[in-house]
Amino acid sequence: MTKAVLFDLDGTLIDTAPDMGGALNNLLLEENLEPIPIERIRPYVSQGGLVLTRLGFGGKVPESAIEPLRQRFLDHYREIVANDSRLFDGYEGILDELETRSIPWGIVTNKPEWLTHPLLQQLGLAERSGVVIGGDTLEHRKPHPLPLQVAAERLGVSSEQCLYVGDDERDIVAGRAANMKTLIAAYGYIEHGTDIEGWGADGVIDSPGELLQHPLMART
Repeated sequence: MTKAVLFDLDGTLIDTAPDMGGALNNLLLEENLEPIPIERIRPYVSQGGLVLTRLGFGGKVPESAIEPLRQRFLDHYREIVANDSRLFDGYEGILDELETRSIPWGIVTNKPEWLTHPLLQQLGLAERSGVVIGGDTLEHRKPHPLPLQVAAERLGVSSEQCLYVGDDERDIVAGRAANMKTLIAAYGYIEHGTDIEGWGADGVIDSPGELLQHPLMART
């Protein structure tokens, strides 16, 4: 029986693409370059700032310029971190139901704490989440299992009693290495044509509403 649920953040629990994409486009405009349609940006959001910076500037600037641009991208993102980001449709009720069932939930993300905590605060989730592990909280980040193992420990359950939901292969790799059950959030930021079945997860949900109906979330 699942006794705790852990979520990846970007592309799983929260739709951050509008603000991540907005930050990239603000930087592109600042550099007198054309903005990129958000739907082209969306599949790459879970892969982080470096990938997004390369999406915007790859082939247009020397490789040596990418890291300074990434830092500027993050500065832009911090300014608008929760302007248009929202829980994916259905998760408000799902989190309510988990709390009603006394099933603790938490977040394990590779987003750094200095961006994660302001986002959660502004969305009213900081006090509700039982644990938050960012990409810079520990000495390792996903796909290493340590962040998930520490999250389970802080929730007071064993890793084997946890379910981890994520939209990137590294989420599933980390979850499996931590001996957790894993679900792929197929509605998340996944490139078209990706072989998600090859990730080896325990299941797939095509919308948030499928989570509580999944056999891994059975009441008994």
